[in-house]
Amino acid sequence: MFDLELTDEQKLVQETVSSFARAEIRPIARDCDESGEIPRGVVDKGFELGLIHSALPEEVGGFGEERSAVTGAIVAEELGWGDLSIALHLLTPRLFAYPVTDLGDESQRRALLPRFSRGFCPATAAVVEPRIGFDPTNLATRAERSGGDFVLNGRKCFVPIARDAEQILVFAELDGETSAFAVERGAAGLAIGEREKNMGIKALATFEVSLDQARVPAASRLQGDLRPTIDRTRVAIAALAVGVARGAYEFARDYAKERKAFGVPIAQKQAIAFILADMAIEIDAARLLVWEAAWTIDRGRDATREAVLAKRYAANAALKVTDNALQVLGGHGYIRDYPVELWLRNARGFSSFEGIAIV
Repeated sequence: MFDLELTDEQKLVQETVSSFARAEIRPIARDCDESGEIPRGVVDKGFELGLIHSALPEEVGGFGEERSAVTGAIVAEELGWGDLSIALHLLTPRLFAYPVTDLGDESQRRALLPRFSRGFCPATAAVVEPRIGFDPTNLATRAERSGGDFVLNGRKCFVPIARDAEQILVFAELDGETSAFAVERGAAGLAIGEREKNMGIKALATFEVSLDQARVPAASRLQGDLRPTIDRTRVAIAALAVGVARGAYEFARDYAKERKAFGVPIAQKQAIAFILADMAIEIDAARLLVWEAAWTIDRGRDATREAVLAKRYAANAALKVTDNALQVLGGHGYIRDYPVELWLRNARGFSSFEGIAIV
């Protein structure tokens, strides 16, 4: 059995990120959704929390702290509670930095990682492909050997902050296995499309990326098994889903306590009380699956089964809980004066999200 007791350090991280989400993220979430922009100020403050460089090696400017998937899941949940778009933006550089840390050789780490300790570094990963039945372990994007280089061909979508990214970690199939290649901004054959117009996460800039005979040096390829990296992305997405669901539940619960019908709070009505109870159950169940998957990763075990179950359950739970929150608010839930419709739109994307966050 896995241990559910957080360490004192994890509790401190949880409190710190929760305070940041409450004070800095939640108040601007609606404006960011409306404008499609995230203020640089909140990004810089997020960097100061050490969300990226705290787990990087000291020799490249990081804090050298031991990286824990459980701690990462806690951070993702708290940020997701604040706002999903802003959370994903703040965590995006991890998509590049963490795989390089885990799989890069010494020369790759020294060349690619120091920039992440100097400030928010716009780097990202291109994982998802615009096709039905997408599977990160069975990619349509291909890499082929050409002399001493690799040539990449394919299309990607849902690539966060790609327009500004200095480096993009492109996932492609090579010799029947998933590999990752660090592609520099401006590389020949790499094209960034127009910003995608998404139903949710409207404050997060995502793009389609195409690779047409994009030639990269052999040194750009990360060596090793990417399956643990993919599992870590699934856990991160599941944890973010728990955060979104929790935010919607807490808002609906507090609304039901204050909103009166026939002289009593609607929370005292059996139908509403049962809906709120079901929402709380779904959130706790999803969190347990997330923590179990993260705990398994931290033990160095194969966590693919646990990560897939956590992601699937949390995605469904987030959609169910946010929809129920809208039902609790009634007509108020559908109008933009309240944040519930925003959370519902964001939650609808979890079934499609893949590889856009990592713990």
